[in-house]
Amino acid sequence: MTESTEPPAKSAGERYRVQSLGRALDLMELIAARGKDGARLTDLARALDMSKAAVYALLQTLLTRGFLSDMGEGASRRYRLGLSLARLGDMAVANIGLADVAMPELRRLTADLGMTSRLAIFEDDCAVVVGRVDAPGTIRFEAALGRRELPHCSAVGKAMLSAMPREEAQRILERGPLPQRTSRTITAVPRLMQELAMSIERGFAVDDEEDNDGVACIGSCVFDRDGGVAGAISVTGLKPRDWGIRLPDLGARVRHSARSVSRQLGFSGS
Repeated sequence: MTESTEPPAKSAGERYRVQSLGRALDLMELIAARGKDGARLTDLARALDMSKAAVYALLQTLLTRGFLSDMGEGASRRYRLGLSLARLGDMAVANIGLADVAMPELRRLTADLGMTSRLAIFEDDCAVVVGRVDAPGTIRFEAALGRRELPHCSAVGKAMLSAMPREEAQRILERGPLPQRTSRTITAVPRLMQELAMSIERGFAVDDEEDNDGVACIGSCVFDRDGGVAGAISVTGLKPRDWGIRLPDLGARVRHSARSVSRQLGFSGS
């Protein structure tokens, strides 16, 4: 039996690759890595193992379209990223919907923790549920899409309030209403402000049977690219006996998911 000398078949992705475009993208990645000081033609040609003439042609094309800018002249001329990339970045972020980004994280949370996960936004002084993944089993928590929740007794509400300027959060709470939903509901504004301060410190908010007896929730804020409140995600379940022991780990997991969604929305903060 003789071995075939035929080259392996190319995948569809390989067949339709445009080599020159790939090289242009590699070139931009190299320039990006050089930062604000930029890169010289000679260095770029050496790094890409291409002739200076070929690299120069790519550079001039990208310059013309605003994807690169240059500074200096002759051998000292350097290239760096152009503002057209910023414009495209803005458009890319604007086209990313909060729910599109958050829903995969909600599914992961529910699969990992076995709890119902939710996504909410802040509207008219209320937390409004806009996404939900139910936990397995027969228990279903009241979390219909579009449901409006008062922020003083919900984890998503407190998470979003904690991320707002302190004065704004206090005005919202003072406008109320702040009904006593359970014996554990916090209704005094000064005490609620202390609760928000704790939420800021640990990175997540807690509803400890404050909206429904026997039910506990953990929520963390999602930020947009400008650092504003985009929404919040949470997990909900029957309060376990070892709630105090589990809370730090559960909170860290929710906080991590919220930060992941925030980064995908363009947020670069901590």
